[in-house]
Amino acid sequence: MNGNTVRKNTRREMLRDSARLAAGALLAPTFTGAAFGATLSSRLAQAAAPDPLASARQQMGATPIQSQKLADNLTMLSGPGGNVLVLAGADGKVTVDTFVSPAWTNLKAALDAISNAPLKIAINTHWHFDHTDNNAPLHAAGATLLAHENTKKRLSSAQDIPLFGFHFPPAPAGAIPEQTFTAAHQLGYGSGSITLQYFSPAHTDTDIYVHFQKTNVLHMGDIFFNGTYPFIDAASGGKFDGMIAAANKGLALADSRTKIVPGHGPLGDKEALAKYRDMLVTARDRIQKLKSSGKSVQEAVAAKPFSDLDATWGKGKMNGDAFVQIAYSTF
Repeated sequence: MNGNTVRKNTRREMLRDSARLAAGALLAPTFTGAAFGATLSSRLAQAAAPDPLASARQQMGATPIQSQKLADNLTMLSGPGGNVLVLAGADGKVTVDTFVSPAWTNLKAALDAISNAPLKIAINTHWHFDHTDNNAPLHAAGATLLAHENTKKRLSSAQDIPLFGFHFPPAPAGAIPEQTFTAAHQLGYGSGSITLQYFSPAHTDTDIYVHFQKTNVLHMGDIFFNGTYPFIDAASGGKFDGMIAAANKGLALADSRTKIVPGHGPLGDKEALAKYRDMLVTARDRIQKLKSSGKSVQEAVAAKPFSDLDATWGKGKMNGDAFVQIAYSTF
């Protein structure tokens, strides 16, 4: 057995231990805002379901869609999955992210209510199902699917999120992005422009931001969980330090008037993103200290390194113990 094999086995064991410790309590709150209020018993029941992914989709899909106007032609939709941003231009609509599949009927109704213009482009901020599930119906309705090349790669092959027992077969052809980019991409749309840029591995290895410069609106995807501890998907290449670097990139793009759309949570601004970044830095430093001292993930949880942060960032959705377990696998 060579050194590379030992490292792989150790990482696999760490992911397995984290899954065993965290899955039951975290399955519901990780991916959806309204579902954060679910009781522990319902979360445990969902984790024990024969198909936890179907259960998660069903729960999220039942969440009503809420609409918030950010500018004359820009609307944020929230509820059944990651926050969706909709630009309604004279030439058609651009969406950022797509909710979970059971929400399609309600999403279509919300899009129709915003504008009767045709669907032109659907952008994915990353590959996760609560942001890409409705790619296929949006494509069938006329939208060109646009994402980072790594999102296309992950949607084109089987994926797993071991922490929650989620398994994803390859997406159907109509759900896979047709247009991709490596580092950055510029869309000219109407009298403004939209900038898409790749983050280095952070929440996953597929994350991008979408910047609507004319209206000063920035969609950060799941780099930013506004007001809560984030989920970092180590199985998809997620890195804790990458989350901090990506948050700093968002802060550099923003001013005091920028509206910042998080992947999950309420609409934010530069101050909210800065507070979130500072929490990540504090959490990173504490976890690194525990890891460098040789603490196992179980010992790190017992040390309660985030107890003073829980009142602000735990809020009964993802507590500090769970975030320790997630963080330990992402360095």
